[in-house]
This record gives sequence, C-alpha cells and structure tokens, in this order.
Amino acid sequence: MNKQERRIFSDSLRQQMVKLHLNGKSRADIIREYELTPSTFNRWINQSKTTGSFKEEDNLSDEARKLRVLRKHVQQLEMENDVLKQAALIIG
Repeated sequence: MNKQERRIFSDSLRQQMVKLHLNGKSRADIIREYELTPSTFNRWINQSKTTGSFKEEDNLSDEARKLRVLRKHVQQLEMENDVLKQAALIIG
C-alpha cells in the first residue's frame, strides 16, 4: 500500500475553499473536488472562524503556547548547565 504524498495548500487557496463553503457550496463537493480529508477541511473552517489564520503558531491553545515557552527555557537552562560543568572541569 503506497502512502500518498503530503500536499501543501497555500493560505489563499485554503481561504478560497472556506469561502466557497460559506457561500453555499456543499462540504462534500469541496472535499471531493480538491481530494481533501474531511478532518482537514473541518480544521480549516475552524481556524478561519477562530483566528482567521491557517498558521500553526496562530492556532495554538494558551497551554500549548506556554508549553512551547517552557520547553525553550528548559533547553536554555540545560545549555547553561553544560557550560558550567565544562568550566568546573577546566578550573578544577
């Protein structure tokens, strides 16, 4: 079974598909015509309604944003810790 290659749709094309749906074209017709999965099209509709953006960063929940910041902070602290360990070895 061959896995389908992942297609990339521009934000403008996504927005056009959502507008078609909002203007009355059926969801099934759009999904069939553009060969989309229903979950993908539903996500685009929700993103358009909530933030108006299709970028992942713009559609993160507050918890996901906070988690991303905390992970960056942990990574920074780990790097600083490694530098201090190496300095202690050199001095010691």
